[in-house]
Amino acid sequence: MSEEIKECCHENSSHAKNDFYTCPMHPEVHEESSGSCPKCGMALEKEIQTVSSSSNQYTCPMHPEILQDHPGSCPKCGMALEPMQVEDTEDTDELDYMSKRFWISVVLSVPLFIVAMVSDLVPEYLPSNISMLSIQWFLFVLATPVVLWAGWPFFVRGYQSIKTWNLNMFTLIAIGVSAAYIYSLFALFLPNMFPPLMQTEDGLVHVYFEAAAVITTLVLLGQVLELRARSKTNTAIKTLLNLAPKQAHRIGEDGSEEDVNLELVHVGDKLRIKPGEKIPVDGVVLDGQSNLDESMITGEPILVSKTKDDLLIGATLNKNSSLIMQAQKVGSDTMLSQIVKMVSQAQRSRAPIQKLADTVSGYFVPAVVLAAILAFFGWYIFGPEPRLAYAIVSAVAVLIIACPCALGLATPISIMVGTGRAALSGILIKDAKTLETMEKVNTLVVDKTGTLTQGKPKVTSFLVQDGFDEKSILKYAASLERVSEHPLADAVIEHAKEMEIELVEVTNFNSVTGKGITGEIDGKKVILGSDKFLESLDITTEAVIKKANTLREEGKGVIFMAVDSKFSAIIGIEDPIKTTSIEAIKELRAEGIKVVMLSGDNETTANAVAKALNIDKVYANVMPDEKANVIKQLQEDGAIVAMAGDGINDAPALAQADVGIAMGTGTDVAIESAGVTLIKGDLLGIVKVLKLSRATMKNIRQNLFFAFIYNSIGVPIAAGVLYPFFGILLSPMIAAAAMSFSSVSVITNALRLRNIKIN
Repeated sequence: MSEEIKECCHENSSHAKNDFYTCPMHPEVHEESSGSCPKCGMALEKEIQTVSSSSNQYTCPMHPEILQDHPGSCPKCGMALEPMQVEDTEDTDELDYMSKRFWISVVLSVPLFIVAMVSDLVPEYLPSNISMLSIQWFLFVLATPVVLWAGWPFFVRGYQSIKTWNLNMFTLIAIGVSAAYIYSLFALFLPNMFPPLMQTEDGLVHVYFEAAAVITTLVLLGQVLELRARSKTNTAIKTLLNLAPKQAHRIGEDGSEEDVNLELVHVGDKLRIKPGEKIPVDGVVLDGQSNLDESMITGEPILVSKTKDDLLIGATLNKNSSLIMQAQKVGSDTMLSQIVKMVSQAQRSRAPIQKLADTVSGYFVPAVVLAAILAFFGWYIFGPEPRLAYAIVSAVAVLIIACPCALGLATPISIMVGTGRAALSGILIKDAKTLETMEKVNTLVVDKTGTLTQGKPKVTSFLVQDGFDEKSILKYAASLERVSEHPLADAVIEHAKEMEIELVEVTNFNSVTGKGITGEIDGKKVILGSDKFLESLDITTEAVIKKANTLREEGKGVIFMAVDSKFSAIIGIEDPIKTTSIEAIKELRAEGIKVVMLSGDNETTANAVAKALNIDKVYANVMPDEKANVIKQLQEDGAIVAMAGDGINDAPALAQADVGIAMGTGTDVAIESAGVTLIKGDLLGIVKVLKLSRATMKNIRQNLFFAFIYNSIGVPIAAGVLYPFFGILLSPMIAAAAMSFSSVSVITNALRLRNIKIN
């Protein structure tokens, strides 16, 4: 992985108590000394807060460009900011804060609402000695703390939105509640300023304290439900964080063992993992043999056998026997830490489809304010008496029901849940753009070696020309391949080890990319490469070309060898096809994806593999620097291309593709060039990505539809369009309830992605 990813660390943060002074109107203002607020001039109030030495920052799920080093609300949309670095212990400060205000509001609003409804609908049930003026004062006393204390955060956020001209849902809430409350204040204290038609026989004017209070309570309920639901969108990251054990059994140089916290484990430490325990960090097996459950990282439930020199992944589960391991990657370098960092980054990224919601939201709030003004004057000019009361009720209902929170949440919430779901299935998605683009892919280009095949080639044929000694030829071939970076080199070297042949030094080594290698061994010039490479050096291979073609037709790679310009041997190497490749390609074709294979092998070998896998199109004899050109040509022909590869020479092609897919078993360079990383490294993961992408984008479109249709229908009804026909005028309280639950419904719909079947 890149250094950028590796910078993520999980060290314990030290905390210190410091005195800070903040403004009640502008909580984002933090000063180390008392004084006045630079924004509004109010006296700053002392605040004790915990300041962390960690670099954790807070951001907005709707506006990830907003960053600050302390909790608060987004200056653009007013939503509570969330920590960028999710921790395994849930931070519930904002939820507790809103819950406290909500429950106190409920206690005050319930009797207020009951009294208001009884006095309006069945006043005969009220005690005869209680005047209507006394009831209005009762409503005022109960509503005031609800509006001015419990609803204070909404007014602060609304004020900030107007001041910075980032109009949002809190702009509408603040204006609507203020209008209802202030109107009621004038009606209670100055009833004579209203027209006689609006006054009762007692000289009173109808008040809407209950509307202001109940709206505030319902909006608080929506915030509480939304905060609880939003906390579930980080379930995937919290699950990943909880995978790692807290301690490890460290073995000292003298053989003694001690239990140490995970933060104290260093590279090179020897650790014991007992049966049933989790692997603490990434490393390698030194002693023992056991079966491991790696499903928490790869998403695959099949146990994996581990023995000496095998790699271990931190947080995977040791099932059978005790193992001794050596730590190789700790802290932020472990695969688990890198996964958490990549998932966090993906969840904060923005999908292109979000631009639609952003564009609409930019015009939406001003349009709603204009609609509320038109509704007010429409009722005031053309409505029945009392016109002013009708005008205020309809304007407030329009402002409240049209809050665009659901519209803003539609995309980011689905992206957060979708990318988290992918991580739990062993799929890392770099950003939201990749997730959106993957849905449109219609062509998959796959590299053969290590992607379709196991990437562990073996020598199956070693045919030596008459006049040459087999062991000497194998010694020369393996010694020369030891210096090479060719993907088939390890197979030749491993074959020499099995034959117990000692390798020797090579001088004057030279590599011709995609063709072959040369070098001098024991004073002899040794050449390995393709038949065309040898022919270009005037070395004939005609005598064995028929046998070579037979091997190629069997899907084997063939290396030609010459010593001192004389043909000496052919080496047949087979890289078995992954058992999952056949099933994956079958499913991809069923999903309408055209599969194209790239291979550096000649056409005979490449076509043999393609035929076995039922692949649509094959590009053989492709040089590493030509892979990106193939991708580019497919794109020019109108294809939306995903490229899957695992080697260094795949990086340019991965970058050129619309979606690059790296096998997690491959190189860091390939992984960094890709938008998707499959930790397990087989093509079935691509099927999962495709299904997840389509499900996520479908979910986003559902959310956007619900948000658009909700406001398209809700605003006209709130404005009173049904009144002339059915006598229906929407109460601001009902509007507030509908607005609150619209946001919750969008989040609930997004959370369904956690349970979709992609296997």
